[in-house]
Amino acid sequence: MFRQITILVVLAFSTLSSCVQKNSQDYQGEWIGFMPNKSSFNFHVSLEKLESNNYHLTIVNDEILIDENLESSSENHILFNIDQQLFFNLKYDRNGQVLTGFIKTGKFFYHVSLQNIGDNKFVGAWNPFMLDNGLQSDDILLSIENNENETLAAYAYFGDQRFRGTFSSDFKMQNDTLLFRDTNTGFKFRARLLKNVIELEILLIDTIITKTSLTHTNDSWEYKTDPVDQSQNTNTPANLNDGWAAANIRDVNINKAELVRLIDSIHSKNLVNTHSVLIAKEDKLVFETYFDGFNSNIPHDLRSASKSISSAMIGIAIDDNIIESVDQKLYDFIPKEHQYTKDSLKSKIKIKDLLTMSSGLDVNNLAYEDYYQDPNNSKSWLTTVLEAPMVKEPGTYADYGSANPFLLGVYLNERLEKPLETYMDEKLFAPLGITNYINQTDDTETTPYFGGGMLLTPRDLLKFGQLYLNKGKWNGKQIISENWVEESFGKYMRLQDRKDKNEYGYLWWHDTYIIKGKAIRSIEARGAGGQFIFIIPELESVAVITSGNFRNRKGNQPRDILKEYILPAIIN
Repeated sequence: MFRQITILVVLAFSTLSSCVQKNSQDYQGEWIGFMPNKSSFNFHVSLEKLESNNYHLTIVNDEILIDENLESSSENHILFNIDQQLFFNLKYDRNGQVLTGFIKTGKFFYHVSLQNIGDNKFVGAWNPFMLDNGLQSDDILLSIENNENETLAAYAYFGDQRFRGTFSSDFKMQNDTLLFRDTNTGFKFRARLLKNVIELEILLIDTIITKTSLTHTNDSWEYKTDPVDQSQNTNTPANLNDGWAAANIRDVNINKAELVRLIDSIHSKNLVNTHSVLIAKEDKLVFETYFDGFNSNIPHDLRSASKSISSAMIGIAIDDNIIESVDQKLYDFIPKEHQYTKDSLKSKIKIKDLLTMSSGLDVNNLAYEDYYQDPNNSKSWLTTVLEAPMVKEPGTYADYGSANPFLLGVYLNERLEKPLETYMDEKLFAPLGITNYINQTDDTETTPYFGGGMLLTPRDLLKFGQLYLNKGKWNGKQIISENWVEESFGKYMRLQDRKDKNEYGYLWWHDTYIIKGKAIRSIEARGAGGQFIFIIPELESVAVITSGNFRNRKGNQPRDILKEYILPAIIN
């Protein structure tokens, strides 16, 4: 009996010591590893029509990730989800040869097109990381932090800086494994904390996409990127059958030397982190260059430049009589559960006030984007914004703040009888021939975020600028009313919290550039990091520049590129 008790005590002490030893390791810090396959996040999707509303879905990278029979909940289009984590909403084109619509996971609505290859089978690509050519770097870093409540948090960073990045949440420990989720892509992460190593798995629902081993480092992370073979020149842009007619710069009298100088300045790093430069003149695409591994097929994070697209959707809704006018009051269609926030000043907020950044809300403090999007804030984005105090009378003073267009998205969503992302596609993107894009949602993960949550290819962003230059027409078709374009380009307010006190339209900026003694007027969409559309009516020109200057105070570098290179090339 005594011998049995002794053995039990020894075993218990051994087990306890082992647990203490395993848990005593401090995992805080940076852990680095390598992705075994750079194409792991390039998915091939196949959807086969079976009997009735049943479909067979397969999603494959180098292995089969999903292989299931699913039933559509709609007879008019394909609508189903897997474990409330992966959502499909697709419809047939008129000829039944293409399925278009959305795959949604996390906060992203990915617009996809699946082609009919016969036998009721449709296939296509889905690139959750936006990249069509695999990762440029196989490096991955996991940064682990100790929270105040003695739990762990982990944040994943990929060496390929073209990817928008992950946003970790929902941390949970299960024995020696830390579980968390990327709210952007919806991917799950499973990090097993072992002695001197972390085994990391990335999952789609509950299927492993890829896995790797990470080791701790005290050195600063210097990721390695494989160069992409790409050249930049002033040749006639490629014809991609996307609606653009191409021409050579000499056909529209643009100075080649200035654009060559621009390319050289980007190569020499005098102009840093420039990802694309495109120019349209006289309705033709005449200049198109990409850098740092970007190409014409990769949707770029637009940040606040997509606010101008949000403005377009309000105009389209007014054209459709879904919204009566810009004089409609915000609180007429704020959800009932938020009506308690209405007061004597907030009740006066009009759609026009939101479009011109003059709602009067405290957008630089308690209705500031970083505040209402703070993951430590237990309240919803909408609750936080609507509970924020008023600091000015609506329509009298303009401070730039994403809360204003965010409320426009909520308002329009309440007015529609169909999903907002579907309305946007039917009324704007499809008529422009825009098929490769991503629409990000707000914190509800159901409603597109009008404060700056879209990703478009630069060619498609240039289409949007050309649409406005042509007073709402694209290739002869009126998509937005000419009246709305004219109203949008009005000068209603000056942004008081901006250094230049820019005049401001309906989510469009105004600026003037002095070139060779001449004042050139530009109407602009602007986004953090250097995402710009420049519309220059007197030169019949549109320019688009995308960049990656998010943390170096060079977000306005595209304005320098326009002034020092593009406008001199056009005016010559």
